[in-house]
Amino acid sequence: MKKSLFSLTLVLFALFSMAQSNFSKSAIGVGVVVEDLEKSIDFYTNVIGMVKTGEFSVSKEQCTELGLTDSYDLDVTILKLEDTEEASEWKLMSLGTKAKHPKQQFMSDDTGMQYITLMVHHLQPVIDRADKHGIKVLSGKPSMLGDNRYFILLQDPDGTFIELIGPK
Repeated sequence: MKKSLFSLTLVLFALFSMAQSNFSKSAIGVGVVVEDLEKSIDFYTNVIGMVKTGEFSVSKEQCTELGLTDSYDLDVTILKLEDTEEASEWKLMSLGTKAKHPKQQFMSDDTGMQYITLMVHHLQPVIDRADKHGIKVLSGKPSMLGDNRYFILLQDPDGTFIELIGPK
């Protein structure tokens, strides 16, 4: 009996240990270098619907020391889908004209991060805001995915594709 209880304890400990993670936060923070910071902030807040939750700066000395830039300051604006601690961060920063990237027409035009997917309660408010701001819905009308889920595709000012999925 003691041997099987000990074995069970070891198995439970092993399972519990495997379920643990080395990550102290379950959300991902994504840093996005954009050409025009204000234009991108406007797109993500007024078209997509993200909220600005903070900002910070990193001096060029610290950026050089940390290996972030080759002697440029960074001003970072933090956006989230909702203003909660556990929400992922979409951190926008600009180096002005220093950083240029060709705008893709399709996801297959380049390597690296090409798109993000956002699940929404309703697509129509996003479509209305995109129309109001002159942003083309690349997918045209919402496409049915099934189970009352529809898909639209937008592109931010720098070319990152934004998939939005939800009911109409």
